[in-house]
Amino acid sequence: MRALVQTVSRASVTVGEDVVGRIDAGLLVFVGVTHTDTEAIAQTLARKVHDMRILDGELSAADAGAPLLVVSQFTLYGDARKGRRPTWSAAAPAERAEPLVTAFVTALRERGATVETGRFRTHMLVESVNEGPRTVLLDL
Repeated sequence: MRALVQTVSRASVTVGEDVVGRIDAGLLVFVGVTHTDTEAIAQTLARKVHDMRILDGELSAADAGAPLLVVSQFTLYGDARKGRRPTWSAAAPAERAEPLVTAFVTALRERGATVETGRFRTHMLVESVNEGPRTVLLDL
């Protein structure tokens, strides 16, 4: 699994006309799943994201009680090393990825995190104001 984590002053996800997830100061987390990922990996990644000291004052989301907005992002496994068209073959199919993204969100909530999400298998408009800016790629 991969997580692209950004500190934001605000972020939201809109599907159609509906805002399905919105946070103020916290973390915007894009999550990608590959074929070999497991629920244990999802739980480990959730712990790392929640405990990562990326916020002001070297605080983590766990320390600060900062909310997280989690958005599934299969393109984190895009490979554009050849040609002009990325391949997505390393990304897990939606049927495999969706339960693991759900496990990631569940693990965050079990840790006491406030979590908003995008909507799986939809066209989403993601808006964010990157704070810092700070962006970290975690790859398990």
